[in-house]
Amino acid sequence: MLALPRSPAYNSAMTNAIQTARLSATDWREDAFDLMRGVAAYTASPLMKGLADVLARHPDADLGNAFNHKQVGCKMWARDALCETLGGDFGRIVILGGWYGILAGILFDDPRFSIGAIDSYDIDPSVASVAETLNRGWKERFSAMTADMYALDYRALGADLVINTSCEHIADLRAWLSLLPEGSRVLLQSNDYFSEPTHINCVPSLDAFVAQAGLADLRFSGSLRMKKYTRFMLIGTV
Repeated sequence: MLALPRSPAYNSAMTNAIQTARLSATDWREDAFDLMRGVAAYTASPLMKGLADVLARHPDADLGNAFNHKQVGCKMWARDALCETLGGDFGRIVILGGWYGILAGILFDDPRFSIGAIDSYDIDPSVASVAETLNRGWKERFSAMTADMYALDYRALGADLVINTSCEHIADLRAWLSLLPEGSRVLLQSNDYFSEPTHINCVPSLDAFVAQAGLADLRFSGSLRMKKYTRFMLIGTV
């Protein structure tokens, strides 16, 4: 088939359309940054200020996934259950699979909690700088570190609470829990989202999660129904 030459007007229109598409992505991020700065000013929330800073400093961060309503809802559920079950006073909290540090920020930002320090560990080296930016409002009490949760010396960490909301990613949950000192307090979450390829150890029910963890003292167990899956949570001691 013979390709007909395009007119100058057509070529100009296509060029403008491509440039507009490219600019719209930049404009969206700038608009979102301005919006979050306004929200931060209105709420006086260090977490909202940190989120605005992440938008400005880390354009490649996957905030749409990390801060979507399902992720935030699960973390708010954890926050509220933790406060109701164990209270709000903690010397040091260790969060495993901490990703961008959103759960840490949610806990720090809640006036019901008095927390001396939160250490966030993740095996992905690209997330620590984002987590530190998000939690700049508590930089003296927050640390983000790159580490494998199987390689940590949990006794040396001195945590009075260990949080792991990614138990579906752990091949042998009981083996990992055995690394913690006896009597350690934990908050654990898993799910029944078997169709997600990265979930290597989902559980079909809350009872199955309770049996899988085998906690010595179970203080809380519950389920949170989402659109595609159910989230399960346990709070207790190993």
